[in-house]
Amino acid sequence: MPVQTRKVKPDEEGMRLDRWFKAHFPDLTFAHLQKLLRTGQVRVDGGRAKTNTRLEPGMAVRVPPLTRSEKEETSGTGTEASRVGTSARAPSKMGDARSDAAFLKSITLYEDREVMVLNKPFGLAVQGGSGTTRHIDGLLEALRGRDGQKPRLVHRIDKDTCGILLIAKTRLAAATLAKTFRSRSARKIYWALVAGVPKPRQGRISTYLAKGAGEGGELMRVAKHGEDEASHAVTYYAVVEQAAQKVSWISLKPVTGRTHQLRAHTAHINHPIVGDPKYFSIENWEFPGGMQNRLHLLARRLVIPHPKGEGVIDVTAPLPQHMQQSWNLLGFDAKSYDPIVDAPEE
Repeated sequence: MPVQTRKVKPDEEGMRLDRWFKAHFPDLTFAHLQKLLRTGQVRVDGGRAKTNTRLEPGMAVRVPPLTRSEKEETSGTGTEASRVGTSARAPSKMGDARSDAAFLKSITLYEDREVMVLNKPFGLAVQGGSGTTRHIDGLLEALRGRDGQKPRLVHRIDKDTCGILLIAKTRLAAATLAKTFRSRSARKIYWALVAGVPKPRQGRISTYLAKGAGEGGELMRVAKHGEDEASHAVTYYAVVEQAAQKVSWISLKPVTGRTHQLRAHTAHINHPIVGDPKYFSIENWEFPGGMQNRLHLLARRLVIPHPKGEGVIDVTAPLPQHMQQSWNLLGFDAKSYDPIVDAPEE
């Protein structure tokens, strides 16, 4: 391949140079790219660049011949998957990629050329972390297109939360949807089973949340206004049905999107979510018989403008198996009217 000069496209704004090369030349190893940069063979707008150089639309990237020996292909102190992007679980063989792709298709609730909406199951992490080798972000590698683009996470939900997860299939869609979430134009509805029955039956929870220490990982705590790293969090809630005074099905509409917001907010009003290992702290509370001790929290519905301006995406996730079992035991009907629908958007 001769020397090329490629212009950075508008939907590649803000990309790191190494990610840009990964998208355009997926077979180029990170180690070989570093060598090309060190020797000045790769240049951006005529100047030397680094792997973390941020690109802007219209920039000219000089791409040298990318032939390399087998020795160069395997050189370096780590694999490309471990050094570029997230700690994705790279399939050990082509069959793994096909299996991952098939799994993602099996949990897809909606898909078009720009986006896909997944029904994330209980226990599957959205991103990698300490000891986490299988996660949605890694599985999305199986859907990387011929143009090198990999579907991107737009938002996140907890590992043990089930339901709606929005994925962008293009860089432009990801940027547009991220702005939509920041502007709070996305409408999110969650369902939860909580201890007791909140009073009033419909209300607004407004606190400041900050990271706090806790066993088994990070916890969010209610903080004071002005406290370091404290962020304002607002949630509307409504009781849908109840089983005596023991438990109730509530619908939640978060206005903000803080870490563990719904779990921390329900615990703050003394009605923690059933099966929550981090925030449930009611003493001598007996777990209802016949229910699975799992987090009863579902990202039920998402309503968001389409990134291409093609109307609105409105997707609803079904109850996961463990919550459906609880609903059956309690006699709750998932088709009941959900009063949170009329709560303010703020």
